[in-house]
Amino acid sequence: MTIIYAIIGAVVAILAWVAGSYNSLVKAKLLVESSWADIDTLLKKRFDLIPNLIETIKGYTDYEKSTLEEVVEARTKASQINIDISKATPEQMQAFQASQSELSKGLGKLFALAEAYPDLKANQSFLDLQAQLQQIETEINMGRRMYNGAVRKFNELVQMFPSNIIANIFGFANKKFFEIENEEERKNVKVKF
Repeated sequence: MTIIYAIIGAVVAILAWVAGSYNSLVKAKLLVESSWADIDTLLKKRFDLIPNLIETIKGYTDYEKSTLEEVVEARTKASQINIDISKATPEQMQAFQASQSELSKGLGKLFALAEAYPDLKANQSFLDLQAQLQQIETEINMGRRMYNGAVRKFNELVQMFPSNIIANIFGFANKKFFEIENEEERKNVKVKF
């Protein structure tokens, strides 16, 4: 009878361990997906704000159409790439990150362009839009950091023993970090006076 209780106890302990490991993996996966959804929401806010910013700038600039068109085109490309993070491939993540980098670079050019127009810099609508966009960019960067933290935690569970056993059994795979794709973004900014 004691052996039966020992066997039942061992089976219950193993089942509890499997359930606990599985639940930890599911929670970590949901945190990754939630973090990605937060980034997606912020990107949508940025996409919605850009047309207003461009229209405000158009009123002040006549010959800078190539910069405005570049931002509009980058916004269009970036908004067309939608990723289901639970099924994202490394190639999809790379394309997404590249499109977001292009949009950020275009916005940087747009703000540099605004420096050449004192009337535009003094326009309250432009200043409000610029402040909102800068706030959103800050929130996007914070969201990326949170996403990468969630990915790190999830990948640890997927790779570390003994939870990697459960991860392999149930098909959990590593997630890709949100990384800088463009080497230009890694270089120091050169400021000239």
